[in-house]
Amino acid sequence: MQSLPIRMDRQWLNRFQHRIENDTDWSSWEQFQLALEAAEKQIVPTFDSIQSLQQIQGFEPLPHQIEVVRRVVNEMRGRAILADEVGLGKTIEAGLILKEYIIRGLVKKALILVPSSLVLQWTRELNEKFQIPAVAQKKEWMWDKYDFIVASLDTAKRDPHRQYVLNKHYDLLIIDEAHKLKNKRTKNWQFVNELQKKYCLLLTATPVQNEIEELYNLVTILKPGQLGKQSRFQNDYVAGKRKAKNETQLREEISRVLIRNRRRDGNLHLTRRIVKTIPVRLSPEERALYDGITQFVRSRYQSHAADLKSMLALLVLQKEVCSSRDAVFHTLFKLFQRKESGKETLSPEVTHLAGLLRAVTSSSKVDAAIELIKEISPEKVILFTEYRATQEMLIRELANVGIHAVPYRGGFNRNKKDWMMELFQKRAQVMVATEAGGEGINLQFCHHIINFDMPWNPMRVEQRIGRVHRLGQLNDVHIYNFATENTIEEHIIWLLHEKIQLFETVIGELETILEKLEAEEGLEQSLMRIMLETDDDQQMRDRLNSLGESFHRKKQEVQDQKERQEVLLYGSKGD
Repeated sequence: MQSLPIRMDRQWLNRFQHRIENDTDWSSWEQFQLALEAAEKQIVPTFDSIQSLQQIQGFEPLPHQIEVVRRVVNEMRGRAILADEVGLGKTIEAGLILKEYIIRGLVKKALILVPSSLVLQWTRELNEKFQIPAVAQKKEWMWDKYDFIVASLDTAKRDPHRQYVLNKHYDLLIIDEAHKLKNKRTKNWQFVNELQKKYCLLLTATPVQNEIEELYNLVTILKPGQLGKQSRFQNDYVAGKRKAKNETQLREEISRVLIRNRRRDGNLHLTRRIVKTIPVRLSPEERALYDGITQFVRSRYQSHAADLKSMLALLVLQKEVCSSRDAVFHTLFKLFQRKESGKETLSPEVTHLAGLLRAVTSSSKVDAAIELIKEISPEKVILFTEYRATQEMLIRELANVGIHAVPYRGGFNRNKKDWMMELFQKRAQVMVATEAGGEGINLQFCHHIINFDMPWNPMRVEQRIGRVHRLGQLNDVHIYNFATENTIEEHIIWLLHEKIQLFETVIGELETILEKLEAEEGLEQSLMRIMLETDDDQQMRDRLNSLGESFHRKKQEVQDQKERQEVLLYGSKGD
């Protein structure tokens, strides 16, 4: 075997001997400055100091959020219920606490369990704001591979994921919307209680919803024994389901594990919502199509000719006709064709509707949207629609008049969603988003929203608005609701805006109100029934009015419940 030549480079030796003899040129001034800066960064002035504040980018935590981190780390030893009012940044607080423990070397493995609709939002915020390499759990093998996992509670508690999670020890467990653990008899509570964890954060704006026992169940997950055995807790602190005794002592015990910030305590107020309804008059061709679809839907419903699947399609069709002919076209021909002799044909009713569709060659709503966007220009606008066909049509029509718009929808993968966000922020004036745009993204750089078509579920409307109207928004938010005149859409907007006063209701309250209504009949289902069973506008308005009154009764119940919670946690209402 031929040996490889070895060459010795001894040029460094002469330079090294020169430095020894003269004790100089050991390092350049720039290198010394870098070494000094690195040493300074590693200094921990006091044990109580918060190091994570120096290593976050793109935002400035508010004073109350920094105080929460200090208390959780230094006083509560990493186990706490974060119970700030909705919109005060519990996610930011949890991210700061996680970052702090990572910097201190105390957390190397963390599990974040959240509602499925928030998995992407949590993952993105942990990565972008805190530089924590969190991943969204999708496959079984991910439980073993990654140290920082964001997953939905519903997925984690099911087989085969359940055993993967229960067999691991997590340095920090974070549970968002922890009020879902209020009942210790549920699978949610039992599963979370079994998890092996060193530190634990429970996030909820409503630690007590109905019964005082709910608070005991949350604290038991967090610090078993903190409130004693359940029998002792009942004897010492419970006078009734919603009434406590020895309240001063109970508040003292709770304050050791629970932190709650309120808007009025720190002058933390969101900017205003300025809501405007934009009436849209349909063209004669559009009116004929709307009347034809409405008659088709009601006749099918009243004759019971449709099965459950077709009934749902009918209701979608009724909503789509207020959005665009393109949306109607897809549903009509996809679901209402019939097969005869192996061929797909249209019934006479559908053939008639097809003729009405062909007669519609322009959209009054699109014309109104273009006019409004031009008035708002050059400020950015997010335009919401429920339907992909309408979204694609809007992108085309805006491009035809020279308005740069980008789409955003649930079918996009994460990289494409991030790319669309980047384009919207830096280049495009308009983002045309489906309901996916109402979840998991923050758009505080925009403060104009157009609801091109209005969802019948108020929570979806609030989720849309919540993308821009949130802590960090510096401008008043302008909300434009398009209402096609003399249609079901006009009635729905009247109900949501005037009767329910949706835009003045805090989202946390709204969600609880809707949960109470769901126990009877869901608001959306009630709207569908009213639309299908009424024969004229006055009858419809009367029934919608009754529905609005029912909403306000539930709203009053929620407000009474909130007052009871405030008394339990703080004492008198005015404190």
